[in-house]
Amino acid sequence: MKLHTFKIGGIHPEENKITAEVKTRNAALPKVAIFPLGQHIGAPAKPVVKRGDVVKVGTLIAEAGGFVSAPIYSSVSGTVAKIDTRIDATGYRKPVIIINVEGDEWEDSIDRSEKLESLAEHPELTPENISDIIKKSGITGMGGAGFPTFIKLCPPPTAKAECVIINGVECEPYITSDYRLMMEHAEEVIVGLQLLMKAAKVERGYIGIEENKPEAIKLLTQLTADDSRIEIVALAQKYPQGGEKQLVDAVINRQVPAPPAIPVNVGAIVQNVGTAYAVYQMVMKHKPLFERYTTVTGKKLKNPGNYLVRMGTTFAELIHACGGMPEGDNKVLAGGPMMGKSVMSLDVPVTKGTNSITILSGDEAHRKSVQPCIRCGKCVDVCPMGLEPYLLATLSANKLYERLEKEDVTSCMSCGSCQFTCPSHRPILDNILQGKGVVMGMIKARNVKK
Repeated sequence: MKLHTFKIGGIHPEENKITAEVKTRNAALPKVAIFPLGQHIGAPAKPVVKRGDVVKVGTLIAEAGGFVSAPIYSSVSGTVAKIDTRIDATGYRKPVIIINVEGDEWEDSIDRSEKLESLAEHPELTPENISDIIKKSGITGMGGAGFPTFIKLCPPPTAKAECVIINGVECEPYITSDYRLMMEHAEEVIVGLQLLMKAAKVERGYIGIEENKPEAIKLLTQLTADDSRIEIVALAQKYPQGGEKQLVDAVINRQVPAPPAIPVNVGAIVQNVGTAYAVYQMVMKHKPLFERYTTVTGKKLKNPGNYLVRMGTTFAELIHACGGMPEGDNKVLAGGPMMGKSVMSLDVPVTKGTNSITILSGDEAHRKSVQPCIRCGKCVDVCPMGLEPYLLATLSANKLYERLEKEDVTSCMSCGSCQFTCPSHRPILDNILQGKGVVMGMIKARNVKK
C-alpha cells in the first residue's frame, strides 16, 4: 500500500489511542444544558429565545450574528432558564443560553429513522439548496477550528474548487472520535462527501486516513468501490498530517501559499469527517447540528470511551460517566495533548468543536526545567510550515513585533511540533502564540484604518 504524506517537517508523538476499539455510547442527558453563543470563528450568534420559553430538541435558539457566523439549535427539551455569561473552554467568560432539561421531546421535522438516504434518491437537491440547507443547519468545522461550513462552499471569485478532501486523519494523540465515526457511520460519511461535492460543483472527492486506521481504510475503500469519483488515500502516520495545508499536500501534491491564501486557492475544499456526517444528517434527515462524537480519555481514567454527546453537557458530567476524575494531580484538556487547551473549570460545556476531553496525569503534564537554547535546529527541521520557531520565539520574547510579522509568524499553525522536539524544553510555542496574538491585533488595526 502506497502511503502519502506532506513534505516539510513533522514529528511522531506516541499515539496513545487507548479508546480506538471502544464503541460509541450515548452520553446521558444533562440536567442543565449550557450553550455558548460563540462556538465558531466569526461573530457570536444572537439569541432568539428568552427566559421562560419552552424548546424542543432541534429548536433554533440563536441565529447567525453575521456573514461569518452560525446558528445554534437546542440539544435538549425544556425551559430557557436564563441568558447569562459563563466561562467556556477558552477560559474567558462568554454569553450563553442556559436551558433546564425536561424530558427529551424532539422537533417533529427531524427524521429519527435509521434508513440510509442516498443522493441518487434525491434529484431535487441542487448545489444551491444543499449549500443553503448547510448554512441554516449551524454546521461548522468539527475538527476544532470551527469555521462555518457553508463559507468554504462559496470560494472567492479568484479561486475555483476542483475537489473536496475529507479529513479522516485524526493525528492528535489519544483522540478516536473520528475513527469511531468512520467505523460506525461510514455510509453516511460517504453520502455527506457526495453532498459536499455536489454543493461545491466538483467531480473529485478524497478521504485521507492515516495508516494506523487500517480497518477504516479497508471499509471506506470497499464502500466507495462503485464511485470512481471518490478515492480513499492512505497516509503515512506523521503529525500534523491533519492540518489543512499538510493534508492538501499529502493528498493532491499541491502546496497552499502563506496567508491569506487558503486551500481553495489551489483547488481544494477540506472538511472534517464529522462535518461530512453532520451534512448528511441535516440534508437527508433534517437534523441540525446539536450533538457530536467526543472522546473522553486518559491513561488513568477508569473507563475512557467515545460518546455521542448533546452539546451543552458539561465536562464534569462526561468525566463522571467515565468513572470520575483520577486521584492525584490532573490536567484536563479540551482537545488532545498537542493542540488542546487546558480548561479552568469542569463546568465548561461541550460545543461544536469539542472532539475530545483528555485528562493528563501530573507526571504527563509536568514541564521539565528550561535549559539554554543549544542551536540544534531541531525546531526548524520539524516545523510543517517551514518557519524558524526558535527565531519567532526569541523575537516575541523581546517584543520585536514588526520583525515578527516580517518573519511570517501568522503562518504558524500552533501544532506544537517545535516545543515537542526541543531538547532544552524551551516554551517555544507559548512565546510564539503570545507574539502572534499581538501581530494579529496589529494587522486587524491596520485593516480597520484602510
